[in-house]
Amino acid sequence: MKYSDLRKSVLDANVELYESGLVISTFGNVSGVDRERGIVAIKPSGVSYKSMTTGDIVVTDMDGNIVDGQLRPSSDLDTHLELYRSFKSIGAVVHTHSFYATAWAQSGCGIPVMGTTHADYFNGTIPVTRQLTDDEIRADYVRNTGRVIAEAFGNKDPLSIPATLVNDHGPFCWGRDAADAVHNAEMLEAVARIAFHSRQLSQETLEISSALLERHFQRKHGQSATYGQSGRSR
Repeated sequence: MKYSDLRKSVLDANVELYESGLVISTFGNVSGVDRERGIVAIKPSGVSYKSMTTGDIVVTDMDGNIVDGQLRPSSDLDTHLELYRSFKSIGAVVHTHSFYATAWAQSGCGIPVMGTTHADYFNGTIPVTRQLTDDEIRADYVRNTGRVIAEAFGNKDPLSIPATLVNDHGPFCWGRDAADAVHNAEMLEAVARIAFHSRQLSQETLEISSALLERHFQRKHGQSATYGQSGRSR
């Protein structure tokens, strides 16, 4: 089978996403990119996670043209492609409608760094995009979703905060590969849930110091990281 390694990694990540409880029914999707070959593999639209096979994963070029596969790709494909164009360091994208992260997105609120759990995975506030204009919704809506995500990040390193919340919609996450992107989606939902309950307990602005944020993020992700074992991720 063509592109079997990329397809298998994307299938496995989609199955993990479903088993994590971050998606229900056929919502959500995972894609992965092979930049050397200029291809993207992505979940097919509307296909059950329970029955999906490696052959169902659709492969497209960077313009969204199908190069291998019999099914239609995810309806979010153009958002994924726009993120790959904008964020050159990422290798995979995940979209969910996970409960707590979506609640923050629908409220139009970014998730501030309230504690070290957040700081271990996201080096700053998880941003929320602006609302799309009516013209952006009517014309090229899916691609414009990716564009407002990139706009919300500006010059920040996307791998330092590997997630964003699309206003009125839900979360998109990414990573170095498909497994990493799903892991980041899991961490986003955990952080969103903790932040939600923290905000319920106190309406005051709850944010940790920049020193504590930097200490926790760098010990896990910095060049001199002390978390975990050498040669092992996470």
